[in-house]
Amino acid sequence: MSAVAAARANPLLKSLPPFLTWPHLRFRTICSGRLGFAPSDPDHPVAGTKLIDSFKEEFEIGTSLITLETGKIARFANGAVVLGTGETKVLSTVAASKGDALRDFLPLTVDYQEKQFAQSLIPTTFMRREGAPKERELLCGRLIDRPIRPLFPHGFYHEVQVMASVLSSDGRHDPDVMAANATSAALMLSDIPWGGPIGMIRIGRIDGHFIVNPTMDELSLSDLNLVYACTKEKTLMIDVQAREITEKDLEAGLRMAHPEAVKYLEPQIRLAAKAGKQKKEYQLSMLSQKTLEKVGTLAEANIKAVFTDPSYGKFERGEALENIMQDVKQQLELEGDEESIKILPKAIDTVRKQVVRTRIITEGYRLDGRHLDEVRPIYCEAGHLPILHGSALFNRGDTQVLCTVTLGAPQDAQRLDAIVGPSTKRFMLHYSFPPFCINEVGKRTGLNRREVGHGTLAEKALLAVLPPEDEFKYTVRINSEVMASDGSTSMATVCGGSMALMDAGIPLREHVAGVSVGLVTEIDSTGEITDYRILTDILGLEDHLGDMDFKIAGTRSGITAIQLDIKPAGIPLDIVCESLEAARKGRLQILEHMEREISTPRSKDDRNAPRLASLRYSNDALRRLIGPLGAIRKKIEEETGARLSVSDETLTIVAKNQNVMDKVLEKVDSIIGREITVGGIYKGVVTSIKEYGAFVEFGGGQYGLLHISELSHEPVTRISDLLSIGQQISVMCIEQDVRGNIKLSLKRMSPRSASLEVDAITPEVNVSDFIVSKETSANAQSLSSSDSAQLDAKSVADLLSQAVSTLKDSSTSPDFRIRSVAECDEEEERFKSTSNKLWPSKLKQSQDTCSSSSTFNVVPDVKDETKAKGPISAKNLKLGTTVTAKVHQIRALGLVLDLGGGVRGMYRLKDHGKTDYAVGDELRVTCTSFSSKGIPVMSLENDD
Repeated sequence: MSAVAAARANPLLKSLPPFLTWPHLRFRTICSGRLGFAPSDPDHPVAGTKLIDSFKEEFEIGTSLITLETGKIARFANGAVVLGTGETKVLSTVAASKGDALRDFLPLTVDYQEKQFAQSLIPTTFMRREGAPKERELLCGRLIDRPIRPLFPHGFYHEVQVMASVLSSDGRHDPDVMAANATSAALMLSDIPWGGPIGMIRIGRIDGHFIVNPTMDELSLSDLNLVYACTKEKTLMIDVQAREITEKDLEAGLRMAHPEAVKYLEPQIRLAAKAGKQKKEYQLSMLSQKTLEKVGTLAEANIKAVFTDPSYGKFERGEALENIMQDVKQQLELEGDEESIKILPKAIDTVRKQVVRTRIITEGYRLDGRHLDEVRPIYCEAGHLPILHGSALFNRGDTQVLCTVTLGAPQDAQRLDAIVGPSTKRFMLHYSFPPFCINEVGKRTGLNRREVGHGTLAEKALLAVLPPEDEFKYTVRINSEVMASDGSTSMATVCGGSMALMDAGIPLREHVAGVSVGLVTEIDSTGEITDYRILTDILGLEDHLGDMDFKIAGTRSGITAIQLDIKPAGIPLDIVCESLEAARKGRLQILEHMEREISTPRSKDDRNAPRLASLRYSNDALRRLIGPLGAIRKKIEEETGARLSVSDETLTIVAKNQNVMDKVLEKVDSIIGREITVGGIYKGVVTSIKEYGAFVEFGGGQYGLLHISELSHEPVTRISDLLSIGQQISVMCIEQDVRGNIKLSLKRMSPRSASLEVDAITPEVNVSDFIVSKETSANAQSLSSSDSAQLDAKSVADLLSQAVSTLKDSSTSPDFRIRSVAECDEEEERFKSTSNKLWPSKLKQSQDTCSSSSTFNVVPDVKDETKAKGPISAKNLKLGTTVTAKVHQIRALGLVLDLGGGVRGMYRLKDHGKTDYAVGDELRVTCTSFSSKGIPVMSLENDD
């Protein structure tokens, strides 16, 4: 307003002297009741400073300081409030349409949004901006909608929109309850008719002590998450997630929450007195009493006949009501009552509501003839789809739900972008309500608020009995498909989901069941309740015509989840607490049916059943498995169809069946190896063959030695007769030392041959394998594979048969000692230390260490002596043959003897016998046995 305009509005301003006028004082405008400064030079105008009025209320609840502020931002909205706690601030705005309300319902829309700027982050989406509402945003919107909707006046059908936005978040306080209180304050400031204010509070419990408005850290330790909304005297909404809290403890929490929530009311009233608008007169769409009486006269008797006949089903009852409405419409057309025809559906529904409620109050009977506390008939079937991980079919009355369970790897967990709470969710329940379940035609769209809300309620109910994440690391998804709906499909989802989880073999603590409790009240002219009835397991129509839908889920031990929605403007808390006991009795009836069907987690031993494996590897090994940019892991998943998840030193594999699991494990083992344990059987590939055995590779750089003595129960002279390089074999690990050296066996995987009696007679003795040193003279010949191969398998078998026959006729004890590998190594070291003093020069010829893994089938010393006839060869050397041999090499524990004809033998030194031998010494020796490689084992003639 300029000075000229002000003078025109008030003539007294004309008489002011020039030095008192606004331009002379450099004032130019009035904004929000305050003056704005005018520019100093009128010829060069400059923007002045705008001063904004704001109003604020501060109060404390629990340990939190809460502020309500209006007038600073969103000034054009019908009502706008910023509520702050700590550094978390939430803006809530309301607006209403100006046109006429040509509808018979309240089109209230609540939009809640959490943008990433509230926590100083840029969205990670491709467009780098927020997209469609997330599940949490839809749930928070429902949390705001449920308590404010009942407080709009009857007949107010103008479009109302609530928009709540998180402006900033410190991560310590959940903005959902703050948004609901801010919305209540914004409605109080607006000109929209509304019966508020309301207060909403969150209650937690740690170690048995209730906490008001807990922080996120405290909530993670709490066994109760109670959200309670109310007016000054009545309850409007309850939402609970708990860990099997008893009805008594929950009632104590509710009675504590009410006075705490009421503390929000007075600051809102004071703020509305300062800055609120006067309520506007909106047109209300009300039924005329005349029309209601006329329709009641025409239709009440027929409607009563339909609802007193329990033989009617859901659709038969609906058809009968439609016929009644058409008959009334024809009568009104004959009378020419166009006004009543326009509101006929609403009038018929009102009459129907009066008939049903009066019968329940006066007679105590319901639509289908049940008593008030009676649960509908139940049918349960676990394992309905055997090929799936888990499945269950649950029927209660005409309501039918099919639940399936799918198990996944940890990486399948849902990633959350919420500004508070965990970043991932490993347990998901997705509820689906297709149109065919109520015999309607509809279009399937994206996320549905009702489906999200019902699914989350069932998810919270089942989460309490799942095993801890450190014990059960797999991701679990439940799909709930509603096949037929006649009330309480969310509670049927809880029951079906619990059975499906047990069918999947998940170790639940116990079953969870849910039931929906309804309420029918009778009120007087002042709106006070004079009589009421609590209904257990309500039908869909009872939900529609009643006053309350109280969904309660839990185990035999206590409650795990609650959702309370009401239609009137609040109900007393005493009635709510009374309903808890009715729900408990109904829940126990349902649990009995479920436990008869399946009471313990099912063991999945079918080979076609899905398989999960959790393996431990080092992080370096897992890096090799993932490969560059995850290429190797992706290739394995594409080739096998399995899912691989990698976390800290843990590999989780999810396979469709055992065959797929075997393929994946084989590929993983070929890349990073496997954990080898003694007694385990493993597949490997022969990579090299030596004279003393074969090396087998398991993959991932792991090798084991398959010694020649462990190939077969039959004598083996040449390894290549049984194995070849590149051959895949299954072997057993029989030993693994501290250095990781693996010793394998092939013969221990099969039973011993009955035809070879020598295995049952001759024990196995671990002795040193006499390997000729490379440092011997050029004339010395080493024991090569060609030397040992001169004894073919038939000759060795004949010699062993002779030895067995001789043993059976001999009464003497065998001349050998059995020692372990460790004992042999210890004995060799001890012998070296003592022998170095006696003949150290001779020990220089034997520097190679004997192989401690060689095993020989030793035949005891035979006393009858056979003279050698002709030159010695591998074929004519028999047991008991006595020859004159020369010392070819001196070893730490024995001698290598030259028997002539290129044949080498070995002689083990006695503990207290002669030790001062020299190369070239001649000895008279007798053949007493053969090693597993065909090397003759000799003894001196004069040995005892």
